[in-house]
Amino acid sequence: MERHEQSGPMPGARFVDPKVLARIGNLELLARHVVDGFINGLHRAPHFGASIDFAEHRGYVAGDDIRRVDWRLYARTDKYYVKQYDADTNTNFAVLLDVSKSMSFGSTGVTKIEYARFLGACLAYMAHRQRDRVGIVTFDEEIVNYVPSSAKHFEVLLHTLDRAQPVRAGRLRAPLEKIAEHFKRRGVVALISDLYEEPDEIFEAIKPYRFLGNDIMVFHVLDPAEIDFPYREASKFQDLETGEEVPIVPESLLAQYRELITAHIEALRAKCSEIRVDYTLVNTSRPLDDALFNYLANRERMMRVR
Repeated sequence: MERHEQSGPMPGARFVDPKVLARIGNLELLARHVVDGFINGLHRAPHFGASIDFAEHRGYVAGDDIRRVDWRLYARTDKYYVKQYDADTNTNFAVLLDVSKSMSFGSTGVTKIEYARFLGACLAYMAHRQRDRVGIVTFDEEIVNYVPSSAKHFEVLLHTLDRAQPVRAGRLRAPLEKIAEHFKRRGVVALISDLYEEPDEIFEAIKPYRFLGNDIMVFHVLDPAEIDFPYREASKFQDLETGEEVPIVPESLLAQYRELITAHIEALRAKCSEIRVDYTLVNTSRPLDDALFNYLANRERMMRVR
């Protein structure tokens, strides 16, 4: 099966095995370890020019504080430019984390919910480091926890991630539509889920966030066994959300399963593209670099548009 997101290391990649990360009990320490190493690598990568701080210049306009004029740049260009700092470009950032029972699956020593916690912590640390206001929503078939985006909520977000446990079956549309009214202020929303629903239902769930002006990033978290289906012996397979057990002879279904999962991924990718949502397939056996780079590249795009 073709894996579009896994073609090779991204610029500045810092390959940290997720199984190693799972031994780090402190999410803040984990996030700092991964993100700082990742950013240091980016700064050394010649083909990625943006600073993580997103500090930049813009042309001077009447009324600007002259103390912010870059006089050294004026000496070189004979033009007035004003320095923009991190605080000029901060925004709201929120993690929407799926904590439904299907997220408890793991074939490599790291479950999807553990990997999703790592990813959510790293994205939030990256946003917090940029002085963005951070928040989180955890959900299954209902809203489990809601922490509104705030400059003071990073520690609360980490605590919420740390105690997130898959307990019930999940549905995206109802809980996400219910909480969408709290996202009217433009910001960045990162949905982290295994997305085991029909593509149309998934996009009905996230459309309100897009139409309210938010930048949406979808991180589709799958275990490698869900992508490749490596099983060969006949056995019973259990639906983690319903508890139902079904006897299966894997070899007879292998080709059909891979066709179905490929079609599902491609449908999600196509629908994301239609409504200008960033999609990343995340394999839990791989480091976090691809997802982090995707987030950072998206933020750089946003800064250019503003």
